[in-house]
Amino acid sequence: QVQLVESGGGLVQAGGSLRLSCAASGRAANNAAMGWFRQAPGKEREFVARISLSGTVTHYGDSVKGRFTISRDNAKNTVYLEMNSLKPQDTAVYYCAAATAPGVIYGIGGYNYWGQGTQVTVSS
Repeated sequence: QVQLVESGGGLVQAGGSLRLSCAASGRAANNAAMGWFRQAPGKEREFVARISLSGTVTHYGDSVKGRFTISRDNAKNTVYLEMNSLKPQDTAVYYCAAATAPGVIYGIGGYNYWGQGTQVTVSS
């Protein structure tokens, strides 16, 4: 079991930055690849980023490449999403997810634990 709690969301102006955190707990918390997804109203949940267990391999969605950075601190069981140059279209609920077994990197089916989400709103 893995429990995930996101924090760090809020309201920011376009061009600004935010850092999201995801604290993981549970027996499998330190044995999972971690990802971030987001979901805007009326849209499907979208892949944002993923980081391997070791932290050496990362993947990003096309819409955030070059602006967002995923990282993890395994000593703290925490994953971060640094978001820069934010745009109004980045507005969404951001979800942290854990994958304790190999699976699809970019799809929601590849993750078996999810947090409750944190709202990010970017004003123009």
